[in-house]
Amino acid sequence: MIDGVIFDMDGLMFDTERVWATLWEPALATLGLSYKEGLDVAARGTAGDSMRVVLRRFYGENCDTDAIIEALHAQAEKAFQAPPPKKPGLDEILTWLDAQHIPMAVASSSRMTSIRHHLDGWGLTHYFKVIVSGEQFSASKPDPEIFLRAAEALGTVPSRTLVLEDSYNGVRAGFNGRFITVMVPDMAPANDEMRRLYTAECRDLYEVLDGVQKGRF
Repeated sequence: MIDGVIFDMDGLMFDTERVWATLWEPALATLGLSYKEGLDVAARGTAGDSMRVVLRRFYGENCDTDAIIEALHAQAEKAFQAPPPKKPGLDEILTWLDAQHIPMAVASSSRMTSIRHHLDGWGLTHYFKVIVSGEQFSASKPDPEIFLRAAEALGTVPSRTLVLEDSYNGVRAGFNGRFITVMVPDMAPANDEMRRLYTAECRDLYEVLDGVQKGRF
């Protein structure tokens, strides 16, 4: 039996990645920039310096990464005024883990205000012993620090802690931290790299719950 569970948020708990994908173009337009194909996929799951590296790769070493990030989050504030839809099985897995007294954390690359907005909006905050944001670290996913910090706060070790992720960078972070990493694909299907890195793949959170209950992970 696992000792703790760390949830990613965007695309794993809430159906937000499709919205984020539409925000890049208007955000960049406010700065006189055009969207470049592949940016959304490359940046998905990143924050802080990790996102800045991606932006420089697309727009050059001298681009104003902070301005781009701020413009993106300004668009997000307007887009997410209402809580986003929950992913199938979220309520059920949270309820079961809570009943089993298995501590849970959220470790998301999103800003803390966004994390709290989504959790508070659905009344889910009380389930989580730990909430960690990518803005608290200089390096975000695929660097494992956010997951390592969450596990430390939960009082669990990576080898007995389940990380649930939908993004490539999140799965890389789980693998790099030596966690039990289960991918629940959202916008991007698992590829050969992901299959080498993850512990298992599930189609939704219902399947994750079934796997936990049966001791698959």
